[in-house]
Amino acid sequence: MTADPAAVAAAVADAHRREWAFVLAATVRVTRDIDVAEECVQEAFAAALTEWRDRGVPSRPGAWLTTVARRRALNVLRHSGVERRHLPLLVEEAVAPDPRDDGAHGYPDDRLRLVVTCCHPALDRPAQVALTLRLLCGLTTAEVARAFLVSEPTMAARITRAKKKIAVARIPYRVPPPAELPTRVDAVLAVVHLLFTTGHTTPAGEDLVRADLVERALQLCRMLRALLPGDPAVAGLLALLVLTDARRATRTGEDGRLLLLEEQDRARWDGAAIAEGVALVREALRARPPSRYALQAAIAAVHAEAPSWDATDWTEVVALYGVLAQVWPSPVVALNRAVAVGFASGPAVGLTALDALATEPQLAGYGYLPAARADLLRRLGRVAESRLAYTEALHLTDNAVERRFLAGRLAALDG
Repeated sequence: MTADPAAVAAAVADAHRREWAFVLAATVRVTRDIDVAEECVQEAFAAALTEWRDRGVPSRPGAWLTTVARRRALNVLRHSGVERRHLPLLVEEAVAPDPRDDGAHGYPDDRLRLVVTCCHPALDRPAQVALTLRLLCGLTTAEVARAFLVSEPTMAARITRAKKKIAVARIPYRVPPPAELPTRVDAVLAVVHLLFTTGHTTPAGEDLVRADLVERALQLCRMLRALLPGDPAVAGLLALLVLTDARRATRTGEDGRLLLLEEQDRARWDGAAIAEGVALVREALRARPPSRYALQAAIAAVHAEAPSWDATDWTEVVALYGVLAQVWPSPVVALNRAVAVGFASGPAVGLTALDALATEPQLAGYGYLPAARADLLRRLGRVAESRLAYTEALHLTDNAVERRFLAGRLAALDG
């Protein structure tokens, strides 16, 4: 009896979200070539659509996909003239070993091994991060482009160039020993941070959060913390992720409506996570100069520890953003600082700071800029200008939850 095709397609899509990184990481161990591994994994997912319909969805989809992808990889290597004795030891069972098991060089997870491997110093930093997010974290090129505030064609070209450089320079996909990790940790942290950011507010789709990406980022960051317990940047990033995710349950209402920070029920925030994050912030801030992640986490801690929205110390938030802008100059940091200025010194002052960013090319297609401007204009009573800014933000926003929020603000202005 065949399974329902729609149910099978949903199971494959769910496995792709949850298991892509595990399966690809395990397959690269066989091929030592990400392009070949990626093709084999894609073929495994395609095969699942047919075989799961005929035989049913397996109890361990990730293990099934890993088995199929690795066997296809072995066939590719054999047909390429690679002798069996040169291949990594692979036990070909009906169910492959779980790729989450401990492995070489003390890395606790295949995904972390491959993230570290792809952050090769021969590639420039943007290429390292973009390639890793695209191949290992399962993000689409469009999602990676949004994370970097560039167009999709620009990001596609960047990823293609990185792959070509790897092929031409014959850069090996060798898992570096832990002693080399400190030279790559900055790029690895950037990958984990962007992975979390993409999951925290999904660029497109019906849901605000992609829990699988958020949880994957948290897992990877905790692994890094175990490998580098004394690294303040790792502590800072983990603090930022934990403090930000502590609010996950309160970011939307029961009706699915987006709830801003001032509307959220603070009693439902995760108190244990906040305590852990604040302790990590204190540790991370001891380093001089503090990392950008430590400063971002410190800002998150100010919000987390405030007993209410009205009690938020916006002067401290503005000051922290000022230091962050020196450590990590970024148009998004400048935007966030302008919003904070709007709460610390009033919407007119905030609007002046925000309008200074109007010609910043990286923010040209960034929906949060017109959305922030619309809010400041609304608070100033400049309804017509606020309506135009909300309309612009709506055109630049693809997430359904955020679109409903913006449409609601527009409707309130019209009312």
